[in-house]
Amino acid sequence: MKRNFVVKSSTLFLVPMLFMSCSNRTGEGGYTGGPAEVNFAAVKTGDAQVKNEYTCAIEGRSNIEIRPQVTGYLSKIYMEEGAYVKAGQPLFKVEDRIYREQLNNAKASLQSASASLLTAKIELDRKTELVRNKIVSELQVQEANAAYLGAKAAVAQAESAIQSAQINIDFALIKAPVSGYVGRFNYRLGSLLSPTNQQALTVISDNQQVYAYFSLSENDFVAFQNQHPGNSIAEKLKGTSPVTLLLSDGRPYDLKGKIDAVEGQFNKSTGSITLRAKFDNPKGILRSGNTGKVLLERNIMQVPLLPIASTVTYQDKIFVYTADKDGKVVQLPVAVSGKSGDNFILSSGLKAGDRYIAQGFERLQAGMPVVEKSPIEHK
Repeated sequence: MKRNFVVKSSTLFLVPMLFMSCSNRTGEGGYTGGPAEVNFAAVKTGDAQVKNEYTCAIEGRSNIEIRPQVTGYLSKIYMEEGAYVKAGQPLFKVEDRIYREQLNNAKASLQSASASLLTAKIELDRKTELVRNKIVSELQVQEANAAYLGAKAAVAQAESAIQSAQINIDFALIKAPVSGYVGRFNYRLGSLLSPTNQQALTVISDNQQVYAYFSLSENDFVAFQNQHPGNSIAEKLKGTSPVTLLLSDGRPYDLKGKIDAVEGQFNKSTGSITLRAKFDNPKGILRSGNTGKVLLERNIMQVPLLPIASTVTYQDKIFVYTADKDGKVVQLPVAVSGKSGDNFILSSGLKAGDRYIAQGFERLQAGMPVVEKSPIEHK
C-alpha cells in the first residue's frame, strides 16, 4: 500500500509541472511570458577586400605545330612523346634519298653549265679580238656575247638548283624550333608525310612561362580599371598587384603572376573581355591545356558590411531578420556584391545604420514579438 501511494503522489506532482510548462507557450510558437529577447546591431561601414575567382585556360608561352616541309615517308623518330627537347634538337627524319639524287643532278648540271660558260667566254674573247682586226663583224661579237650571258645564266640556275636540293635535304631532318615538351605523335614510322597533311606531326609547348587567360564582365572590367591609376591600359597594367593562380584541386600555385595583356575588344556574344596573366613555371608543373582559376583581390573603401553569421540563405537568396516599428520580426531579403572576410558587402536591402537581429534569430518566425536583449558591436 505504501508503494502505490508513492507512485500516485509522484504522478500528481508531475501533472501540474507539465501543465505549467505547456501553458507558457502559445499556439503560434511565441511565449505568453513576453517577447523573445534577441541581440540587435546596426549596419556598419568599412573598408573591404573583395576576392573574386575567374576560371582560366592555361597555355604555354608558345605552342608550335611541327609540320613537314617536304614530301616523303617518315623514316626516323628521335624522341618519345612527352619528352623535353631543346631548340635545334632533331625530332623526325623524312626519307631523303630522292632529294640527295636531286642534289647530285644539280651539281652535274652546274659542271655542264660551267663548261659551257667557259666555252662561251673563249668564243667571246676570240671574236672581240677579231673584230679589232676587222676580220669579223660587230654582229658576230654581239652574238658571242649573248651566248656568254646565256651560259652565265645557266650556271646561276644550276647553282640555285643545288641550293634548292640542299634545302630539301635539310628540311628532311625536322628539328625543334623552340625548347619545350613534345606532344602526342599523329604519325608513325612509315607514314607518308606532306606539307598538305591536315594534322601536324606533333606540337611543342614552351612551358617555361605560361599564360592564364580569363574573362571579366563589363562591370568587373570597369572596376578593375578604376582600381588602378593611369591614363591608358598599359599604365594601369604596370600598377596591378601580383595575382594568384588556383590549381584545379583548389591549391594555390607556388608563384605569383602578373596581368600583362588585355584583349582589344569585348566579346559581343558573352559581354566579357579576356585578360592574360603570366606565370613563371621553372619546375614544369603547369602544362598547356591545364585549367584553374585566377584570384583577383580588390580593395573597396567605406561600404556597408553585414556579418555573414547574422544571415540565413534559402534557395540561393540571402535573408536577414529585423523588427518593424511594432517590434515584430520581419524576414528581409538583401542583395550582396561580394564577401570581405566574415562580412557580406551589401548592395541593397539594408543601408548603413539600419538595425538587424544579430543573434538569437534561429527560432524566430515572421510576426513574432521581440525585444532587444543587449546591444552588441560588430567590427
